[in-house]
Amino acid sequence: MTDSPNIPEPFPIIFVSKRYLLYDIDVITYIRREHHICGVLIGSLPQIPQQNVFLGVPLELMSEEVRLLVDKGAAFVVNDASLHRARLPALTRAERSAFAKNLLTQGTEAARTAHQQAGQRQEKALRRLKADGKSGKVAALPIDEKITDAVPDECDKGESFQDSSTSAPIQPELSAEEVLAFGITPTTSYPPFPAPSKPTSPQFVEAPNSYAIYAHLHSKDYYLSPGLRFGCQYLVYPGDPLRFHSHFLAVGKAWNEEFELLDLVGGGRLGTGVKKGFLIGGLEGGDTLKSDEELSDKAGQRVRTFCIEWAGM
Repeated sequence: MTDSPNIPEPFPIIFVSKRYLLYDIDVITYIRREHHICGVLIGSLPQIPQQNVFLGVPLELMSEEVRLLVDKGAAFVVNDASLHRARLPALTRAERSAFAKNLLTQGTEAARTAHQQAGQRQEKALRRLKADGKSGKVAALPIDEKITDAVPDECDKGESFQDSSTSAPIQPELSAEEVLAFGITPTTSYPPFPAPSKPTSPQFVEAPNSYAIYAHLHSKDYYLSPGLRFGCQYLVYPGDPLRFHSHFLAVGKAWNEEFELLDLVGGGRLGTGVKKGFLIGGLEGGDTLKSDEELSDKAGQRVRTFCIEWAGM
């Protein structure tokens, strides 16, 4: 088992189009392991872009998660658009050329790897078809291999794919000049710019009124994730969501905020129906959390929570 990478704090959180994003997989695993923050993966997979069941980087963070990390001094927010506009004119011609060459090198290497893998798949499928052809039958390919991968390019020229003289791989080894490089889209503005440094002045991240209950539950070592699919603000887990089911459907309210009684009844019935408790709470007195000082144990006692379960279901 490899050692976990060392992530220096504070690390940057990219702010783009009113979204807080993380692109570094090491940082994503670090905040999940050390800070109990999961976020939501929103990036499509290049190999299968038309599905949304399995997603990849970047990781989108809720404003509550970002504020918690910033208040703890573990992260800082970088406005990537402003950073890009401010530093781009200062790049020299040599720096621009070096960056473009680096992208071309990455794209070429990615294209060569994809070409080699395609050749290996075709050669494997061809060997299977030839072996099955000797016994007078052709077995079905596994469902994870496409039929098109089994048919070599020579078929278009009228040659038999069962020709016994074929022993070389279908995809020949190509030089770097013969491979059409893939296009590489940088996910952040550095490189070519230097990595951003922590701002000298304190940052304040706007968060909804429910941040009080979020910070309170997080301080009790709960994991929290967006709860839209269950009609609440947060799903509350006793451990990592990959290992545990959620225990509570949490909704944060201001202390003097009025709400419909039917919302309370509906939340209680919904929570009981999915075998979870409906948790409602807020900051006592109607104040709002303004800094990490109020996340101390003493201030944590100011958050009141109530769990509602519906009987007779």
